[in-house]
Amino acid sequence: MSQTSHPEIASHVPAEPGGLLEEPSRRSGWSARFTTRPVRALRQLGRTAGRMVRDRPAERGTSGPEAALCPPELPERPARLVPSARSASSVRSEPLVRPASSARPAPPVRPTPPRRPEPLPRRSWPGGFKDRLTSPIPTFQELLAVAWHGTLRPGVGDEDRIPVHRDGLPLATGTDAVVTWVGHATYVVQIGGLTILTDPVWARKIAGIHRPRLTPPGVAWADLPRIDAVVISHNHYDHLDAQTVRRLPRDTPVLVPAGLGSWFTRRGFRDVTELDWWESTWVGGVRFDFVPAHHWSRRSVWDTCKTLWGGWVIASDDQTIYFAGDTGYGERFAQIGARYPGGIDLALMPVGAFEPRWFMKAAHVDPAQAVRACQDVGARRMATMHWGTFVLSGETLLAPVEEARAAWAEAGRDRADLWDLAIGESRVLMS
Repeated sequence: MSQTSHPEIASHVPAEPGGLLEEPSRRSGWSARFTTRPVRALRQLGRTAGRMVRDRPAERGTSGPEAALCPPELPERPARLVPSARSASSVRSEPLVRPASSARPAPPVRPTPPRRPEPLPRRSWPGGFKDRLTSPIPTFQELLAVAWHGTLRPGVGDEDRIPVHRDGLPLATGTDAVVTWVGHATYVVQIGGLTILTDPVWARKIAGIHRPRLTPPGVAWADLPRIDAVVISHNHYDHLDAQTVRRLPRDTPVLVPAGLGSWFTRRGFRDVTELDWWESTWVGGVRFDFVPAHHWSRRSVWDTCKTLWGGWVIASDDQTIYFAGDTGYGERFAQIGARYPGGIDLALMPVGAFEPRWFMKAAHVDPAQAVRACQDVGARRMATMHWGTFVLSGETLLAPVEEARAAWAEAGRDRADLWDLAIGESRVLMS
């Protein structure tokens, strides 16, 4: 082993006139001793290096004992041309500027790989959000009564009249946005170059609902492009489905209400953002605002209102879309409208699961209230959802969309601005 291969002492050994140290022909000095007596050689090397530092002349204006605290200067690396913004191949082939002497140049600097975004710090939330409620939590007896009116009633009828158009998923072009109704509260939203899922549920059957899905998902899972973001309105089983979530890549950005992030991180998701009402985040060039709703949350008897609930306003440079999630009617719609004085282009509004009214009015708008809420938020168009997929309540299967059409006409709204989509149907929102 040559002495020049040890950088810890090479800077203290004088160079030969040629600029490079001569290679000894045989092992000698400390190198030979290191081979035969390594411990003793290392001790001697430490004492020698210490004497060399102490004997070094004072530099940078220091003298006496302070000179021993000055580390020896390292030899300067050869200068390298700094390339302008070019391709990676041109950077690799950039020649190095050789120094005037024949000293060995430093190896080329390898490009640093891009860093992953730093995860957001975990936030501290209160123990619950019952203070956000606008109506009392349903009792066990009330839940049993609703189960009879909805999932347990003997027959529902008219399943074959629910329109289904599975024509594939059209892709957005230019700056246009495209919305496609998959069923229930699930939409594929293409906006600002992103593909977004709202409350994704592709399962045939979900917990707490006796009957399986009435209609197939409007878009086959295999036909989906890569999903750029998922938004969740709340944790009820018909809006947060574990079977569907399990099919998503774990690096998918997921935007959730306050307190719900741990549900996703426990399942391996690495890009989870929790928001409180009126807070915002960005994915690419699209802004996501979490907004209030009149609802509640629960997945078990132990976690009532432990996580928040709400809707989402999704805004690009060209369109603004409001996804209401699940909600009753109240003053929070007008509050949302006041935040967006420029108007909302499209509201994705629930119109189903509204009977019996004595129970459902606190958490679900009826079709007439959905039309009124669309006006309150300042939305020009309304697309219907939350009907024709699962049997949750007592109204007939087609009542939600039929009553929405009647309420829209009664409000004097343009019929072309009511998007009463079939399952699987898409509409283009022009920029």
